[in-house]
Amino acid sequence: MLAGNKPAASSPGIKSAGILSKPHSEQASRIVPELIDWLRERGVQTRLDEETAGYAGSSNGIVRNQVPDGAEMLIVLGGDGTLLSAARAVDGRDIPIFAVNLGNLGFLAAIKLEEMYRQLERALSAELPVDRRQMLLTELHRDGRVIASYDGLNDMVLAKAEIARMIDLKVRVDGSFVCVYKADGLIVATPTGSTAYSLSAGGPIVYPSVAALSITPICPHMLTNRPVIVPDTSVIETTVLGEDSTTYLTIDGQVGELLKKGDLVVCRRSEHSISLVRPPDLLFFEVLREKLSWGGR
Repeated sequence: MLAGNKPAASSPGIKSAGILSKPHSEQASRIVPELIDWLRERGVQTRLDEETAGYAGSSNGIVRNQVPDGAEMLIVLGGDGTLLSAARAVDGRDIPIFAVNLGNLGFLAAIKLEEMYRQLERALSAELPVDRRQMLLTELHRDGRVIASYDGLNDMVLAKAEIARMIDLKVRVDGSFVCVYKADGLIVATPTGSTAYSLSAGGPIVYPSVAALSITPICPHMLTNRPVIVPDTSVIETTVLGEDSTTYLTIDGQVGELLKKGDLVVCRRSEHSISLVRPPDLLFFEVLREKLSWGGR
C-alpha cells in the first residue's frame, strides 16, 4: 500500500474526476493504477491526461487542457509545477483541485502522499475546505494591439535573455510612472506566487487572501529599488526599452516568449481563480514553518 490505509468504499458526492500527473515520475507510475481502481470502486469515472494514461498502461489519454471538461474534481499528482500547469488547464472552470505532493517543496500541492486516500474520501463528499486563489492576467501589446494573453497562478517574469546584460524596463501603475528599472528582470506576483520566485528575489511573503500584487525587481542596479505591494485592482504596465530579443517573458516559469523593443506588458487581476482543496488542519503559517524551516513551536 503506497498511500496510507484505504477507507471503505462509500457513495461519494462526486462522480467524475480528472487526473493530471507529473511526467516521468516513478511515484506516479506506481500510484496511478491503484488510484484509478480506488475511484472506480466508489463509482467515480476518470478522465486522464496523456501522462496519467501512460502510467495506467493505456493510450487513451487526452490533451491536458481537455481533462477538466465534465469533471467535478481535478486530482493533481506532482509538485507545485504540475499544479501550476493544472491551474492554467482549468481555464476558469469552477472545479476543486485536489493536489497531492510528489515533489520536494510543495507550497501549493500540500496534501501528503500518505494522507491521500483519507483526505480524498473526505474531498469526494465535499467535507474539506477550499481556498480560492486569484490568478494574474498578462497581456502582451505590440504595435498597438494585443498579440498574446496568459493567465498564471504565480507570476509574470521579465528576465534578461542574454548573459551578463541587464535590461531596462519602464513601469507604470494605474497610469502613474513608477521608475525605469535597470535590472536582471522584474516579477509581478500574486499572493500565491509570493512564496515562489518573488521570494527568492527578495520579495515579500503575502498572505494568500490579501487583495494585492507585488512588484519585485531582480538584482536591480540601484540598491534603493525595493519590492512594492499594490492593490490587486491595479493595472501594471511595463514597457521594454531594450533591443529586440534581449528580454524574455514567462508565465509561472512555464510558458512565454521573446520580446521586442517597445513591447508593452500589462498585468492585472484575472477574472479567473482556482479552488484549492486543503486539509482542515493545514494552516498557511504551518506551511511556512515546514517549508522554510522556521524555528519555534
